[in-house]
Amino acid sequence: MSAVLYDIPGPKARARNLTFGVVGTVALAGLLGYVLYRFIVTGQFDGRVWEWILYKNVQLLLVDGLLNTLRAFAVAAVLALLFGALFATGRLSDHTWISRPATVIVEFFRAIPLLILIFILYFGVSRGLGINISAFWALVLGLMLYNGSVLAEVFRAGVRSLPKGQSEAAYALGLRKTQVMTNVLLPQALRAMLPTIVSQLVVVLKDTALGFIILYPELLYQARYLGGQGQLGGPILQVALVVGVIYIAMCLLLSALANYLERRSRRNRRRIDADPRPEADADNQVLVSHAQGGGAAAR
Repeated sequence: MSAVLYDIPGPKARARNLTFGVVGTVALAGLLGYVLYRFIVTGQFDGRVWEWILYKNVQLLLVDGLLNTLRAFAVAAVLALLFGALFATGRLSDHTWISRPATVIVEFFRAIPLLILIFILYFGVSRGLGINISAFWALVLGLMLYNGSVLAEVFRAGVRSLPKGQSEAAYALGLRKTQVMTNVLLPQALRAMLPTIVSQLVVVLKDTALGFIILYPELLYQARYLGGQGQLGGPILQVALVVGVIYIAMCLLLSALANYLERRSRRNRRRIDADPRPEADADNQVLVSHAQGGGAAAR
């Protein structure tokens, strides 16, 4: 009667955990209530301090920053996924002249802080090598290199976590390594890796805010600009709240999309497992006979 990492709690431990949970929840609710109270007392919710959001130019500025954020995120996410898949394949290669350089590259870019990487791309490469890199591409390439290296480790760990019998059965059927990877291992590994991949994509989305340091006009850059405008009353706190809500909404939408894809994948899997057609059973018998024949030949 034990779990993987710890023993199942008994009655006293469950009561103690429940007490800690209730106390922690009450403390957190009290802290949030106090913050909300201070907002009300200091007039942070008064209509006069929120008039800035009614101006059309302010709304267009926020929309422009949002579009720039989404554009950088979309390009960086696609490039990071491709980078991760490519170098994960390299690390899984049986050839050391491929796997070792891939390992060095992944570990190197994982070890460099993202902000330093963006600085190197925007200031160092432009001034040191004479290559003109815009703020957009400095941000996107920095996000790609860092998050792509993390995703490479995610992909590699996901494939390695599958039972060896999966690949051995596929090799027994005469499949090549590329076919084993694309047709057998990756479809199973992707379902297991999907939550981690989405979590890393959320990190990519939030890290686009680092673009304001190199003057890329994304959402945080526009928020800082609006918050410093004296003619608007300097609504730095109100702008920060609006931008925070926008970021939370985008992350929730991304998580909802991932949950939808996961549920759809599970439905398709159950539909395949419950396939009543005779030809499906015949196909399974053929696969079993081929695997048994391959095992006998190996013996």
